[in-house]
Amino acid sequence: MFEVLVFVYEHYWRGEACPELQQLGRRLSAHGFEPDEIRDALAWLDGLNLAAQSTRAGRLSCDDAPPQSQDSLRVYSVAEQDHLGAQGLGFVSFLESAGVLPAAMREIVIDRAMAAPGKPVSVDDLKIIVLMVYWSFGQEPDALVLDELCDPAEGRLPH
Repeated sequence: MFEVLVFVYEHYWRGEACPELQQLGRRLSAHGFEPDEIRDALAWLDGLNLAAQSTRAGRLSCDDAPPQSQDSLRVYSVAEQDHLGAQGLGFVSFLESAGVLPAAMREIVIDRAMAAPGKPVSVDDLKIIVLMVYWSFGQEPDALVLDELCDPAEGRLPH
């Protein structure tokens, strides 16, 4: 499924340029992806579209709501902890503390990670999920975030 999502991200880098799911499915099939992978990816993308739309709609109707407090704390359920794993939770926390993953986007990342196969979801797959969440909002992460999301960690040297 994640190979399909990477293909969609690379070929339709602007979310609004992506065709409707049925047409996208035909294009993915023409590119040689397996029917099961396509079905899973389209279901996952449909959930992403719904989450992004509801977040945008909520933002429009809740403009007067106070911003999330700096002192607030996200408590992860046992199911979320199991599915994301320690490395995945650490990665999400890193993005939040760096100020590049707002609370609304974090919730979509967690929702879509919970809908993804794998237990726990690998950090590489979680990076793809984060990219797809940015994509669904029509945003491109800044260069440093994009580098973190796309650059393999095993080749890096700690300073």
